This record gives sequence, structure tokens and C-alpha cells, in this order.
Amino acid sequence: MTGNTEHHSEHSEQQPSRHRRDPGVRRRRVLIGGGAVAAVGGLAVAGLASADTATSESGTSTTAATEASTSATDGVCVLNAEVTEGPYSLEGALVREDIREDKEGFEVQYTFTVVDVSNDCAPLGGALLEIWHCDHLGEYSGFVGGNGHEEEDNGTFLRGGQMTDDSGQCSITSIWPGHYVSRAVHVHMRVHTDVTLTDDSYTGGEIIHTGQLFFDQDINTEIQATSPYTANTTRETLLEDDGIYDDGGASSGLLTLTALGDSVSDGYKATLTVGVSTD
Repeated sequence: MTGNTEHHSEHSEQQPSRHRRDPGVRRRRVLIGGGAVAAVGGLAVAGLASADTATSESGTSTTAATEASTSATDGVCVLNAEVTEGPYSLEGALVREDIREDKEGFEVQYTFTVVDVSNDCAPLGGALLEIWHCDHLGEYSGFVGGNGHEEEDNGTFLRGGQMTDDSGQCSITSIWPGHYVSRAVHVHMRVHTDVTLTDDSYTGGEIIHTGQLFFDQDINTEIQATSPYTANTTRETLLEDDGIYDDGGASSGLLTLTALGDSVSDGYKATLTVGVSTD
């Protein structure tokens, strides 16, 4: 896929001691539904989670799943382009369920199901699924100031991951991200295998998927126009104008969203099945 470079310069801030920069994106060969079909351009495979709908405060229902998507139990997974991890990645993330720390923002309850497409989309247990994203001001931990705001930087907020269980599932709680110039609102994701857990983090392992997650634009527009997100006055890029998202729905990382209440401030559930190849 073209245009996979985030439009940001790296910053000279000192790196937190628990992290170091990842050297780059690792590409993987793809198998579709267990068949030996290689994807062009280093694609990874992602299936879809439930076809739940997301209801905005105005009552509009939005389904993030595409009609072409099917359950991983049918042995069919949907291609999801493996893309740049961007300039804000760090290694050595904390292994924890709640990555919010003290950050303001509307709750997002993620549920991911990781399946192995090289094994008929069987659930992949024992994998570490890691996510990271900016706060409501568009700032990343470890790189605060990159979006023009001053705040305390501990190098860990809104970063972390969870191990998948025997069903290939894991849950992570965070906030809805803010925005920054040149990118639509998004979340970064990596899937690791063969990691060794420490007291609160991990060592070793192999990255078998690097992707990004996206949100329904209508819901996001409403959220970005609501406090505390309105404190971020930088220009927002719409999903349709993003240089990474290729308008492929869930196959491009668009999450299935389900409202947790009547207002956007009540938060959302976000689900996605992520297909990877352990070959």
C-alpha cells in the first residue's frame, strides 16, 4: 500500500528508561483461509469481530463491519494492510489491561480476537497484543510536545498490552484518542509471539503484525467537538483524507463500535478479530 509514512518528524526528547525505539516495521507473508496465497506489499490478515452497531448521541447507528467480512470460525479472514508503526513507537510496553493512567477522555473498551490463518484461523493463545495512541491533546507519551502542548510526560500513558487467552481474546481499556495534524484519529497495534513476561512488562519475542486501528468518522466528529477534546485546537484530518487508511473498512482496521450509553461521553466498546500467520 502506498503512502505508509506518517507525516511527523521524530523529536529529540530523551527516551524513557523502560523503552527504546523499535527499529522498524516487520513484514509477514500472508495466508488466506489457510491457503497458500501471498498478499502483495507485505499485507497481514485481519478478520472481523461482531457486527454490533455503534449508536451516536444523535441516534444514528453505524456498523464498522463490511458485508464482505465473515467470522473467523468459517475459516475466512479479511486482509488488513500491515502499515508503518510510525515515529512514536517504543519497546518494552507494560503488560496491563487498563492503559489510561490519569488521562482525560471517553472510555473505550477494546476486545480483540487473534487467530492464526496458517492454522485454519484457529484462536492464537499466548500472544501479546500491544496498542498505543495519543491523548486527547494529540500527545504521545515519551514524545510530549510533538503536537504543541505542554504536559507531564511519564513515557507510559496510553501504552500497553495484554496476553491472549486460549480463545485468542484479550481486552484493553483506554480512552478515545485525540487528533494531530496530518493524521486521522487512530491507534497503533502490534502482535508479538514468544515473549517472556516480567513483573510488569515483557522481553524477547517476535513481532508478527504491525497495524493501525480507525474509528467511524461521524462518531469521532462528535467526540472531538466535546470537552475535553475541544482543548485540542490543532487542525483535524478526516478519515477520508488520511494517508494510511485506504477506505477498506474493517479490512483496513476500522473498528466495530458499540455505544456504552446514550451520550458519546459514556464511551464505546470496540471489537476486531486480527488474523496473523505464525508461519
